[in-house]
Amino acid sequence: MRRLLPSSLTGRLVVTVVALVAVVSVLVALTATLVMRSYLTGQLDRQVEGSLERSSMAANGGVPGIDPTTPRSGIGPPPDARGNREGSLTAVYRDGSATGRSITSSGSRREMSTSALDTLEDVVPGRDPVTVQVTGLGSFRVAATTLSSGDVLVQGIPTEDVDGTIQALVWWESLLAVLGIGVAAVAGRILVRRQLQPLRDVAQTAHQVTAMPLSSGEVGETVRVPDTLTDPGTEVGQVGEALNQLLGHVEQALDARHESEQQVRQFLADASHELRTPLSTIKGYAELSRRTGRADPDQILAKVESEAGRMSTLVEDMLLLARLDAGRGVDRRPVDVTRLVVEAVDDARVRDPERRWTFDVPGEPVTVTGDEQRLHQAVTNLVTNATRHTPPGTTVSVRLSSADVVRVDVHDDGPGIDPTLLPTVFERFTRGDSSRTRASGGAGLGMSLVKAIMHAHGGDATVRSVPGDTTFTLTLPTA
Repeated sequence: MRRLLPSSLTGRLVVTVVALVAVVSVLVALTATLVMRSYLTGQLDRQVEGSLERSSMAANGGVPGIDPTTPRSGIGPPPDARGNREGSLTAVYRDGSATGRSITSSGSRREMSTSALDTLEDVVPGRDPVTVQVTGLGSFRVAATTLSSGDVLVQGIPTEDVDGTIQALVWWESLLAVLGIGVAAVAGRILVRRQLQPLRDVAQTAHQVTAMPLSSGEVGETVRVPDTLTDPGTEVGQVGEALNQLLGHVEQALDARHESEQQVRQFLADASHELRTPLSTIKGYAELSRRTGRADPDQILAKVESEAGRMSTLVEDMLLLARLDAGRGVDRRPVDVTRLVVEAVDDARVRDPERRWTFDVPGEPVTVTGDEQRLHQAVTNLVTNATRHTPPGTTVSVRLSSADVVRVDVHDDGPGIDPTLLPTVFERFTRGDSSRTRASGGAGLGMSLVKAIMHAHGGDATVRSVPGDTTFTLTLPTA
């Protein structure tokens, strides 16, 4: 059955419309035909009953000088009642004998054949008119009654007028049905195609998206379904709106993928740059020692150890970032954040006496569940960051609080962060001063490690900075 139906939605809808029109046309024609036949047959039955009544009155009236109640030796001719229409027939039956006449189109009487009389003999008196196929005369609507003499009188009227009217009605109904189906097919195709044009426009938008180079590179803004085709009150509008939402999600995913690719490329470039400097230093000292033979071995080893340590720290930081990005879990043990803050500030006072260090912690220990080593690294990175990027005499305050979340604020009154650098301060290899020496700066992974460690613990790291007021904030869920 499916093979017989068109494959396109337009074709299926047109076939459905045509089928519905055809079914409705057949039902209407059948109903009209049955109602019309019933109505015409009812009129014909009334004519039959009127003719039967006139013929029976004429028969019961008798012939002058003869009492109709007196038995007769033989059957006479059928009564000749006035008012009977042409084509009607009258037959009388008595004791196995029968006689009958029919009225011709010219108004004369014609005797009925024996076979015709035999056909009418089965009509039961006193019942509603019935249709009988009379041999040699055609179809008649007949009724019978019993006369006062005991004879059975049968009266019939031909059904050719009714049959002709019904045939003409059926012919016109068929013609109109065919015309209606044809009009429905043509108009349905035009209307369906017009109504489905918005759906084709939506499909065209989807085809345009598939033609775009989405496999690599920056995609930019993709095409969208026009606003006129996104009305949620229509089915096509719902499809268009859903497609726009899908395209928006795809665009965001592609932008995120491109950004991730760019970050990976930048990460590799920065990592290569960071590793190339200590490697070049080690290589230079090795060549110097080999060529001159006069270099101090202790000085060379010290420099090699220093650069190797720098590379080791960088590699360890990158490895930690990779593990945290991969979603590897951290240790989950109770950690006293109060102790971490106090130790970090005490260590900073010893390393950097040129700045004023203060801290504010609650009287009771604040505990969270996490990795103590990583949390200590995050707090230490923030404190070290304040040491490296503020001038001597700066006041650095560390405050610990716990309400709905555990919060660590590292505040300084230094010059602040460059506004152009503020959005990327937690990205990898971001440096506050690209021209500083490596003795005063790091590889630019400290803040990205802080962010990654906080995310691994279900928290976050944020920054707010204006000249004279810079605050880094760590938030952690309570234990």
